This record gives sequence, structure tokens and C-alpha cells, in this order.
Amino acid sequence: MNKQSDLISIFSQLEDPRSHINKLHNLIDILLIGIISVICGAETWKQMVEFAKSKEEFLRTFLELPNGIPSEDTINRVFTAIDSNQLEQCFIQWVSSIADLSSGQVIAVDGKTIRGAKVKGKKSPIHMVSAWACENNVVLGQVKTDEKSNEITAIPDLLDILDISRNVISIDAMGTQKEIAKKIIDKDADYILAVKGNQPQLLEQVQDEFRFSKQQEIDKNEDLGHGRIETRNCSVITDFQFIEKENEWKNLKAIIRIETIREFKNSDKEKEIATRYYISSLKNNALYFQSAIRSHWAIENKLHWTLDVGFSEDASRKRAGNASQNYSVLLKIALNLLKNEKTVKQGIKGKRLKAGWDNQYLLKVLKIKV
Repeated sequence: MNKQSDLISIFSQLEDPRSHINKLHNLIDILLIGIISVICGAETWKQMVEFAKSKEEFLRTFLELPNGIPSEDTINRVFTAIDSNQLEQCFIQWVSSIADLSSGQVIAVDGKTIRGAKVKGKKSPIHMVSAWACENNVVLGQVKTDEKSNEITAIPDLLDILDISRNVISIDAMGTQKEIAKKIIDKDADYILAVKGNQPQLLEQVQDEFRFSKQQEIDKNEDLGHGRIETRNCSVITDFQFIEKENEWKNLKAIIRIETIREFKNSDKEKEIATRYYISSLKNNALYFQSAIRSHWAIENKLHWTLDVGFSEDASRKRAGNASQNYSVLLKIALNLLKNEKTVKQGIKGKRLKAGWDNQYLLKVLKIKV
């Protein structure tokens, strides 16, 4: 007798969008075929069907498949029609069941445009704002928005549906808004927010603090490799003189400056110097902020980059109905499962190949016991 995994039991709660007439295939079977085939390398509805047909005997050990493998049209229609909000709620519930989130870690929030989903001559209609737990290496959730400028409204929606208590929310300058800072504090979390030109008054005041303050704590970090030397100086001020109305940024306790100098060995290339500023509700030392701010970029390297290189998300042309949003959830389920399978020391592509070839390893990735 099969022991249901959390994956099956949680996603079985999803409401079926189809009428009961001529419904030949179970919704959970279609959903699991989508998840499993994506883990094993499928990138189109047709490839999902071809994969499932090649693995039908194996799939029957934990799926019912009363009428065999569904057609390409059926899979397309179902993933186009599934309520995306419900699917994402199931996704968040499932992540909570598999990830024992450690408190105090950085949760990076950032957006990504799915470029392949755009219609010729128009902007892409799909921009996903995601939350990434930097220590646990899992996607916690996502919210769809029409374009990057709408991240300001999408970020609060994402924070509303996640349990972020006792963690540190890190957001780029787009999310540096007083209402967002307040929401983070009200949810019993802390923030590190980048400060750029979209908050000109705040940026000017922060720069003045670093220009004139003599009470700065500094941490220096050097990184040698890839033919370059990168020096990062992190400076922190907790006693403000020039920031007006600091109480409008709820619980504002520290401002941070990161100065990065990149020098290139054995090259005529000129050194690169960049300065970035942040505000935080945490009163901590420069060594902590040096590490926390750097960890934010894990969402670029371990999520966005992996979805493009490991799963070809940017090449996906699914746009009808809810298809692109729901397919994005499938990719994130696959990514979470593959990243948290630790017995095989390979990259995402290697794990996907092994899962496709080795049924026992695939069951291990899926956390399903047959």
C-alpha cells in the first residue's frame, strides 16, 4: 500500500477547474505528472506526455491513472485553468511541510520577468516576485504581477501570505517603501532595504550621515579569485544626526554603506568602484551586515539564474490563461526538491538527468515511499 507523501496529500486539496462530464483523469495525477516530468527534464506539455508514457508502469506504483496517460491537450487545458492563487497556497503549505525554516535567516525578495511569455512587440505579461530563504535554499512563495513597476504592490501581497516572523527580509530599492517596512515589522520580522534614487531625500540624508559621522563601525572583507581582487568595506551607523523623521521608517536602527572595489590581476582593465546604501531595523555589527547583504544575492544566483540555465524558464512560451504562472510553480517545486536532495553531489542538471534515469532516486527526490 502506498504511503502518500506530503506532496500528494497537500496538492490533492486543489480545486478541480473541470466539469464532471468526460473527466477521465484525476487532477492530482495530472499535477504529479507535470511536477515529475519537469524534475526529469521536460519543458513542454508534449514532453510531459512523452515522459509519462515512458514511465507509465513506474507512475502506477503511486498514481491511479484510471484511463492511462492524459493527452497533451488535456495537460495544457488543466494547467491553463487551475486557479493560480490556490496552487500557490498549496505550494506555500507544502514548503512549510518540507522545510524546517531556521529563524534569523535572510529571506530575499526579488522579481523576475519571464521573457519567453511575451507577445511579439509587447512587454512580457509575466513578472514573478519570489521569496527565497537563503539558508534553507528554498523558494517560499511567489506572486504574479503585470510588470516590474508593480512590485511595490506585489511585495506586500507576498509578505501577507508568508510566515516571515523572526526572520530578516531583504529587498532591493524597488521595495524600499515606508508601508513595506511597517508591514515587515508588524509581522514580527526585521528588514534590510536598499536605498537608491527612488527615495532621493532618504538617499541624500544617508550619504550625509556617512560624510560627516565619526562613529562608524567598519568591517573589511577581501575575496581573491577568478583573476581579480574584490574588497568590500561595510560601514554601519546607529547614531543618526541628519536623517529627518526617521520614525516614519518603522524601527529604523541602522544605516549601512557597502563600498566594493574590484581590481583585475594581469589585465589592463581599470578597477571598478561601487557604493551601495541600506537601512535596517536591526542594530547589529558591520560583520553581520556584510554577510547578510551579500546573502541577498543568492536569489539571483540560486533561484533566477538556476531557473533560466537549469530549467530554461526564460525560453518558456506558455502564456494562455494561468499556464505561465502555474508552470512557474512547477519549476519552483522541482527546484526545491532537487536542491534539498543531498545524497547526490551534483548540480541541478545532473540531478535532473539522474532522476530521469533512476526511479529509486526519483522517489527519493519526491520524498515518496512506495
